[in-house]
Formats: sequence, structure tokens, C-alpha cells
Amino acid sequence: MAIRRRGTVLTGVVLGLLFGVGGCHKDASPENRPMPATVDVMEVAPREVPVIFEYVGQTESSQQVEIRSRVSGFLEKRVYQEGSMVHQGDVMFLMDKKPFQAALDAAQAEYAQQKARLDTAQASLNRVRPLAAKNALSQKDLDDAIGQQQAAAAAVEQARANVTSARLNLGYTTIASPVTGLSSFAKKQDGTYLDAGNGLLTYVAKLDPMWINFSLSENEMLDLRTQTQSGTLKLPERGKLEAVIVLADGSVYPQRGHIAFTDAELSSDTGTYLIRATVSNTDGALRPGQFVRIKLVGAERPNAIAVPQEAVQQGPRGGFVWTVDKDGKAQQRAVVTGDWNGHDWIIQSGLHQGDRVILDNTLKLMPGVPVKAHMVPPPAASFGAQSAAASGTAVPGAPAAGG
Repeated sequence: MAIRRRGTVLTGVVLGLLFGVGGCHKDASPENRPMPATVDVMEVAPREVPVIFEYVGQTESSQQVEIRSRVSGFLEKRVYQEGSMVHQGDVMFLMDKKPFQAALDAAQAEYAQQKARLDTAQASLNRVRPLAAKNALSQKDLDDAIGQQQAAAAAVEQARANVTSARLNLGYTTIASPVTGLSSFAKKQDGTYLDAGNGLLTYVAKLDPMWINFSLSENEMLDLRTQTQSGTLKLPERGKLEAVIVLADGSVYPQRGHIAFTDAELSSDTGTYLIRATVSNTDGALRPGQFVRIKLVGAERPNAIAVPQEAVQQGPRGGFVWTVDKDGKAQQRAVVTGDWNGHDWIIQSGLHQGDRVILDNTLKLMPGVPVKAHMVPPPAASFGAQSAAASGTAVPGAPAAGG
């Protein structure tokens, strides 16, 4: 009886397993399988990719002029409004003119006196010369008359120079701006005695054009040179590299500049090369000393492979993308990324022409899972002022080589 019961139980277990297996096969029928994920796919194709070089720069006046007294004397009055815009020729300071006017009067009187002496010496020579020709006077008398006339003429020239000098000194008491620009505060107060040691009164900074100074390290310069020689980077002709200025609040300055100067010598203090861009500043929006971001636009990477940023993910072993193989299944592909340029990653290795890269719905993917690919065209690369301001940093380099 016990053997019969054990047989019945065993039979039931076997039947249950059979029915269970059958049920599993039924659940895995094609009607119950999940639908393939629909994904946007971009076919990889090498193309020219614009490159933006980004640096931190500082504005500098293209002409900052110190306003100094050119003569010694007392400062009588400050005429200009501190911090205001002054134009070339505008009077800024007045010095006490009375001593200089007196010196000019004295010089003019001396000139008149020497002129009278010259007239007398010339008249005497005119009388002596014909008499000496008739041997009525000795040659010595003639030589003395000629010497007196020449000495009087030289004294007149000296007196004339003294008058010119005194007139210049009098003119220097009116101190005007030599350039149009933004004035600084007055460093000397009214009544101060000015001389060669303390003659600095203020300065005027020319605002148009404005300079933007930034630096490149030696490594950046060498890296750029290597990329240019290898053909992975193409720089425009000299002067064609445009500078987009981004202000501290993130706004883009409306005018674009160009590279104007590249220092040929590496600074021993900072280990960098100084590069300068110049930009129009007619409205005076830029002021000297501002820190800005400068983005240089115009370089390109020929035959580069770029994919949108959202397609690249990071894993324990580095970056990877999802691709669609020839059987329509998702596969992971390890890649080495380069620049983050605009909205794209530059792929240095791991992708080739014709590869199909998945752009979205990557969280639903597993290796070998079928997908429904929807082909989309590669995004157009557009780097206007706004996109340049919003884009990330490109590979550091020395745009001076092409600018």
C-alpha cells in the first residue's frame, strides 16, 4: 500500500513538471514577447567639424595715456568730471599761469633787445665794409664789425628760442587730453605743487577699439602644432580667426574681434605666450580690466567623426555607445572621446564610417536585443555667436598659428 501511494505522488510530480514546462513554452510564444524598442539611429560619416577654442581673457585699453604736468608749478584747478568720457583736446587741468606768463614777457623783451643790437651791428658793418674796400679802414676794423654782427645775430636766435620755450611752457599750463577715452580720478588736488617727481595727474583710457588679452601654455602651443601638422586640425588664414566675447553674466558681446598680436617669446614668469584680440567698442560697453571668456571661431577638424553628446555614455571601462549591427540588434561599442565641441563629442577611435549609433532610449537596451531603428540625419553644425557662447571648451591650442 505504501509503495502504491509513493508511485501516485511521483506520477503527480512528473505530470506537474510536464504541465509547467508546457506552460512556460506557452508564455514565451511570439504573441507574448515584448516589442523591440524604437530608437533613433544616426549613421556615422566623417565630416568637417567646426572647432571652438575657449580661454579666459581680460580687457585692456588699446591706448591708456598718463596725464602728467610738463612743467613745475602749482595746480590751479581740475576742469574735467572724474570718470567721465573726455575727447581729444578737452581741457582737464589748469596750472597757475602767472609765473610762466612773466617768463614769456621777459623772453620777448630779451628778444627785442637782441634784435636792436643786431640792427646796430648790421648798420655798423654796412658803414665799415665800403671804407675797408677803399683802404680807409684796416682789415681788423672790418673783421671786428663782421664779428659783432654775427654775434648779435646769434644772440637774436638764442632770444627767439627762449621766447618759443617760454611760450611752450605757458601752453603746458593748460593740460588737455591727447585721446578720446574714459577718464580716471584725479591723483592730485587743487593747490598741489607739481614737479618732475609728482607730475602724474590722472590717466585716460581709450575704449575703441578694446584689447582682449589671454595666454596659451607651452604644452597647448605644442599640442596645436602637432595637430596642425598631422592634419587633424585645420586653421584659417591669418586674420580669419574670429573672437566671440562672452561677458561675466553669460551674455554675448555683439561685436566680434580678430587676433591682432601674438607674442613671439615665451614668458619666463608665467610659462605662457601672450595673445591679443582686438574688438570694436564704439558704445563703450567694455571697460578695461574686465574678465571675459573669449571663444575663437573658424578652425575645423577635417574628416572627423562626431556624435551627439547624449549618445555617449560612461561605464566602468570608460566611454561607450550603443550601435545597431547588421542583424538589427543593439550592441555596445567602446569609444575614446576627444573634444566636447558644441553639442557633439569628437570620437577619436571606436567608430568608423557606416556604423549606426543609437541616440535615444538607451536605458532600455541590452546587448543582442533587437531594436526598431529610425534613421535620422546627422545634426547640422552651427556655430554662431549664441551657439559659440553656449558650447563647451574645445581642445586647447594656440590659435596664433592661424590667426
